[in-house]
Amino acid sequence: MSKHTLKAATITMAHGAGGKAMRDLIDDVFVGTFDNEHLNGLEDQARFDLAALQQQGTKLAFTTDSYVVDPIEFPGGNIGTLAVNGTVNDLAVSGAMPKYLSCGMILEEGMPVEQLRRIVTSMKQAADEAGVMIVTGDTKVVPKGKGDKCFINTTGIGVIPDGVNISAKRCQTGDKIIVNGFIGDHGAAILNARGDLALDVELKTDCQPLHGLVQAMLAVCPDIHAVRDASRGGVATVLCEFAESSQVSIRLDDEAVPIREEVRGVCEILGLEALYFANEGKLVAAVPAESADSVLSAMRAHPAGKDAAIIGEVAEGKAGRVVVKTFFGGERIMDMLVGEQLPRIC
Repeated sequence: MSKHTLKAATITMAHGAGGKAMRDLIDDVFVGTFDNEHLNGLEDQARFDLAALQQQGTKLAFTTDSYVVDPIEFPGGNIGTLAVNGTVNDLAVSGAMPKYLSCGMILEEGMPVEQLRRIVTSMKQAADEAGVMIVTGDTKVVPKGKGDKCFINTTGIGVIPDGVNISAKRCQTGDKIIVNGFIGDHGAAILNARGDLALDVELKTDCQPLHGLVQAMLAVCPDIHAVRDASRGGVATVLCEFAESSQVSIRLDDEAVPIREEVRGVCEILGLEALYFANEGKLVAAVPAESADSVLSAMRAHPAGKDAAIIGEVAEGKAGRVVVKTFFGGERIMDMLVGEQLPRIC
């Protein structure tokens, strides 16, 4: 197959109509880029050898997510890298090794084909970095003005190794709460990329795959209790989910939370809270106290966790409550985010 056989400069309604134009788009942009044995047969489904998967574990992890970020290209990534890494990370926080992804595209009539190529190429690069394959997909086109260039859905399958049991319901009194680095980078980068603030600062998304980091953590502590990626709703929402699901109280030390000065500045200007800002490469873990130091060391030895920090603990107190020790020595209750602090952030 020759490269770039598609002649159209923009997406048309014909590219979603199921005929030759659609086949040309799929062959050129998608199959020509993702290029793997499971996809290239162009069946209506991808097919796998279950015996090969069972050699890696006896449980499957299965997840799906949709991405509507605005703008679709931003410093450090685009909607395509977000779609791959976001779904990879939803698998990773269960302890699973991600294996296969699907890709559903909703394209707006008039979207430049070259922009779509950039996004699909970024998806391939992100998938290669994460060690996963995009093996099946679907394309739809909506009329101009009925979408916003591109929306993506990705569904993922991973294999959970035997003996791993990570759940938001397993937090226990004494557990240490750990994050793998600076929080709020993605939310601040998207906000700045929209151009409303006109800030002269360099803000980049933290979008990255996290399964390698989780495996490094499990290698030193197979009994990690809970892990979540802190995407929409940020670290605060994850901690509220932990507290509610496990019926425990969590105490957070505001001063221990790693936040870049640029992100802190954005929050101060707008009166927003960095703990609610979205992340696309950050996780929150509840780890048994006796293993916390070894887990922290293992995280800091991994590129995705070099700025990891212990930010709190599961403590005695009212079940389901997150209490934050403030910079001024007082305390405040951290509730789950009400409404949406920043719309279309992922």
